[in-house]
Amino acid sequence: MRKVVFILGILCGLVWAQPKALIAEGRFQEAYAQALEANTAKSLALAAQAASFQAIYLAENDAEREMWFSRAEQAARRAIELDPNYAEGYFELGRALGRLAQYRGILQSLFLASEVRNVLNKTLELDPQHAGARTALALWNLELAQRGVGFLYGARMDRVIPLFEEAIALEPEVIIHRVEYAEALSRMNRTEQARAQLEAALSLPAQSARDRFDQERARRMLAELE
Repeated sequence: MRKVVFILGILCGLVWAQPKALIAEGRFQEAYAQALEANTAKSLALAAQAASFQAIYLAENDAEREMWFSRAEQAARRAIELDPNYAEGYFELGRALGRLAQYRGILQSLFLASEVRNVLNKTLELDPQHAGARTALALWNLELAQRGVGFLYGARMDRVIPLFEEAIALEPEVIIHRVEYAEALSRMNRTEQARAQLEAALSLPAQSARDRFDQERARRMLAELE
């Protein structure tokens, strides 16, 4: 019996690892299909991640981006159904909903704002060291505060920088935190601080296709600041 359990554990690990490797290579659509088929909470969260990355980095137009973010939302919701205590499921749902708000009408976007906050807070409740959720919450606070509706949801500008700083302290080698922080600083008219974060992002080693995409974005942003 123990041998059977051991073998099943190895097989489950392989099912999870294969889509993760495809994501690292930038083969997001393949990763999405494989992870979706596995149909576990972990694999579905990976499917949601792959779908979001396809939308962010490779989609060619808004219709395609909205389609992939919708797929990410569906996969993340299914992950949560299978395991209500899996932090990554909530984080991927927050990422997908936050992006989908860009393509929905103003009323639906405002409705989504509450759910994004709730699922990101749930991520941190389940995993207090989750750096990605902090970066996402920083962007959530920035977006709503700059739109002038922050008071409706508890979003505040004075939370943006502390949340980014916490994310970077937890994951100093993760490029996306610094690129998103630079974007936020630029929007806050803190140009020199934004430049410093972009330079830091470009000094880090790229470990995946996503890192390379993010560094290319950093180069474009840095050129715009010159």
